[in-house]
Amino acid sequence: MTGSIYGNSFTITTWGESHGAAIGVVIDGCPAGLPLTEDHIQTFLNRRKPGQSKYTTARQESDRAEILSGVFEGRTTGTPISLMVRNMDQRSRDYGQIKDCFRPGHADYTFHEKYGFRDYRGGGRTSGRETIGRVAAGAVASLLLENLGIHITAYTKSIGSIVIPNESYRYEEIYENPLYMPNNAYARDAALYLEECIKSQDSSGGVIECIIEGMPAGVGEPVFRKLDACLAQAVMSVGAVKGVEIGDGFQVSRAKGSTNNDPFYEENGQILKRSNHSGGTLGGLSDGGRVVLRAAVKPTPSISAEQETVDIHGQNTHIAITGRHDPVIVPRAVVVVESMAALTVADLLMDNMSAKIEYLQKIYLKKN
Repeated sequence: MTGSIYGNSFTITTWGESHGAAIGVVIDGCPAGLPLTEDHIQTFLNRRKPGQSKYTTARQESDRAEILSGVFEGRTTGTPISLMVRNMDQRSRDYGQIKDCFRPGHADYTFHEKYGFRDYRGGGRTSGRETIGRVAAGAVASLLLENLGIHITAYTKSIGSIVIPNESYRYEEIYENPLYMPNNAYARDAALYLEECIKSQDSSGGVIECIIEGMPAGVGEPVFRKLDACLAQAVMSVGAVKGVEIGDGFQVSRAKGSTNNDPFYEENGQILKRSNHSGGTLGGLSDGGRVVLRAAVKPTPSISAEQETVDIHGQNTHIAITGRHDPVIVPRAVVVVESMAALTVADLLMDNMSAKIEYLQKIYLKKN
């Protein structure tokens, strides 16, 4: 299969399957000299690993990252960085009874049609476990961005009908609840809603919001590699994401130009905006404001309630999915969205180094 590589200057190649021996990523284009340890990568992986709470799958995986190449004495060498996480708690037998059926909401049918053969154990490459490579690489990209004064924060904005209003955000509470919501009170309401989903053998979707702060103006390429277009592609490539919006998103369809435009003003030599309906991008380039994106995440397709389906022989049948599955994907996907945003920004920043002749002159011309 193709399509396992993302990026232009800062690239990643993810590899491995849900129930294979291991899963991982190769990062190419990371500059030399960046301080990097397995512990730093682990802080990101711990946010997406299973078994964190009753709202995640009970699969027990330590998801310990191993650096195989590209780092020497705690610093990146400029060569490809290979990261691996071993799968330790596969229970492939959970899928034996459904191996000949197409699970509703999964990629079973489409994979079967494309390849005529599929790894039915947990979804193979389409499993959420594929995101381990993205998150490990995202940890490296985030570290690179932090060194440039750019910070990314992602969190759960809503689960089901429980939506946190912007004026109620308490960012310091994001890591105080298992749902990664920036308000503990709303998180408690969402937890009660999820309890009802679990009792009814159902699942829930939600929305992840991601903000990027410290972006300089002018990052992105104006035609096919627009900042907002690349962010949308990156986040939409996450399996459970069904929609992405930047800034006001779909609300702009109901706005007027007089209210949707963000007025500029000058202050202390800086060009600023009075509002941020654009979500930090204009013409596909960063405008120096906070970049805001949201991702709509579908309900977990693996539910234990009986569903109608078809088997590989074209016979109508019914299926009840057993095994260990998340009643909601959103909390574990927060760090995945954050990682894809970091990878995109790092890639475009490196592309941007050739935008002006003075950038190259600063690097290559010797000072007299």
